[in-house]
Amino acid sequence: MQNPGTTPDELINNAPEERKAALNKLRKTILDNLPGGFKECLNYGMVGYVVPHTIYPAGYHCDPKLPLPFMSFASQKNFIAFYHMGLYANQELLNWFVSEYTKVSKTKLDMGKSCVRFKKPDQIPFGLIGELVSKISAEEWIALYEKNLKSTK
Repeated sequence: MQNPGTTPDELINNAPEERKAALNKLRKTILDNLPGGFKECLNYGMVGYVVPHTIYPAGYHCDPKLPLPFMSFASQKNFIAFYHMGLYANQELLNWFVSEYTKVSKTKLDMGKSCVRFKKPDQIPFGLIGELVSKISAEEWIALYEKNLKSTK
């Protein structure tokens, strides 16, 4: 398997040529709309956005050595994947996103619990992604994460 890279830039540069522009635009959209407190990094082999240990020392409950994950994106085999844990953890946010997606996209929403899949780079609704990214601050994500974590114990 090819090494995908050790930085977000390398990861994008090692993606298929036909996806690079969309991945760069997705990254810029996220960075332009990301509230303070999140940090960009490589996380699980993807470009990730996390709450660093300096803000949330407890880290991720599955592996406390890792920072608290929030969002990521990657070029997968058959699609570009965008992961947003707020969609998984907040039903109201999920309902908003699904409703808004139908207003801005002609394609059917291809979505898992937190993963939105785009089979073609030109199908990514960058404006909607930017709006979604801006909706949850690091502090709000920590509170939502802790609330959901407690309810599963």
